[in-house]
Amino acid sequence: MIIKRAKTTRYSLLFIMICMLVGCSDLQEIDQRAYVLGIGLDKAEEKGTFKITYLISNPEAGSTQQGGGGDEPTHEIITFNASSFIESQNIANAVISKAITYDILDFFVISEELAKEEKFIRLIYDAAKDREVRRDTRLIVTKEKAYTFMEKNKPRLETRRHEYFETLFTNATEIGLIPNSELQYMFKITEADAELYISALATTDKDEHTSERNADHELIAGNMKVSGNTNPAQFLGSAVFKEGQMVGTLSVQETRLTRMLHKLMDKPSFLASLPDPFMDDFWITARFTQLSDPDVTVDVTKQAPKIKVKLPIQVDILTDHSMTNYAKDEQKRSELKEYVSERIENKINDLLKRSQTEFKGDLFGFSLVARRHFLTIPQWEDYNWMNKYPEADIKVNVDVTFGEFGRQSVIPRYDEIRD
Repeated sequence: MIIKRAKTTRYSLLFIMICMLVGCSDLQEIDQRAYVLGIGLDKAEEKGTFKITYLISNPEAGSTQQGGGGDEPTHEIITFNASSFIESQNIANAVISKAITYDILDFFVISEELAKEEKFIRLIYDAAKDREVRRDTRLIVTKEKAYTFMEKNKPRLETRRHEYFETLFTNATEIGLIPNSELQYMFKITEADAELYISALATTDKDEHTSERNADHELIAGNMKVSGNTNPAQFLGSAVFKEGQMVGTLSVQETRLTRMLHKLMDKPSFLASLPDPFMDDFWITARFTQLSDPDVTVDVTKQAPKIKVKLPIQVDILTDHSMTNYAKDEQKRSELKEYVSERIENKINDLLKRSQTEFKGDLFGFSLVARRHFLTIPQWEDYNWMNKYPEADIKVNVDVTFGEFGRQSVIPRYDEIRD
């Protein structure tokens, strides 16, 4: 009896081990795969096809565990035509020996030319079909061809491309240079058909006619004046999409204001300058921080909706070139507060007008508040917020609170130093 039980146990263990080995039959080692970090999409001359560009990252390059592979390249870029980036996984194996995988796919690069096509939405929805493509994959729109951008984008300080893009996206979105342009938001917004989607805007081409001051209201991809031996790529501003088609762009300032007014977008904390109200030829640098979501109310009882927004902003004054001493002079501080509030409100009103007349769509997620007034989805759809928004009456009040006035809040007067 004991011998029989021992045999049964042995056979059971053998059966379990065989099942485990069968489960590993399709296992592939890291060095047997080609990891696509980014996919570029461009128009092609032949109908029904697109130019597909792969940025393939080599995760072993530069690793201390790679042994004798120290001369391996960190990445590879290839471009070819295909009907979709799903089909391209097989086509690429004509020149790439390893199996193509999208496991670490971090972004899509779309040329502005293709993004403005009505058919673009048909192409990008393939990302919702492929199980390997994550919903947090980012979307980048470039002014030039996508393959040109990917070839000319050459980081100087980061050897590994995946580290460069991850660090760039984290820092640039935190200070509001670009929006958090994950694909999942594009799909949700497009399907809801009530507001606009914004994605990161980038380029490696520079506009030589831009201002040299690099103010945030002027900054947009390609318009930043910079010299030196550095990477030509600039990630600045946003591309605006309506119903899955690109309809315009936003500057860095407009991108920041859009994020601050939107309840669901992460709030940026950033440095910006504005003209000194007390002395010409000087500018005040301040840190703008939004500590809470905007207070938004929407009235849909009338033909044209009425929207009221209260935006709380903390402002830390970091420079005082006119030596006004805002921390000490209460009157000047009160005047500065009124000036900053009015200036931000004017900038917001300009952006609101642009959204209503040029884009004819809601950039700020006001629809999320408006839809709460409807009991059923059909009632909300019949209201047709996209068509109602351009006629909306919108009023914005900016509530400014001063924080710090620099490490040394009070400095000497200019005449005290010069006398």
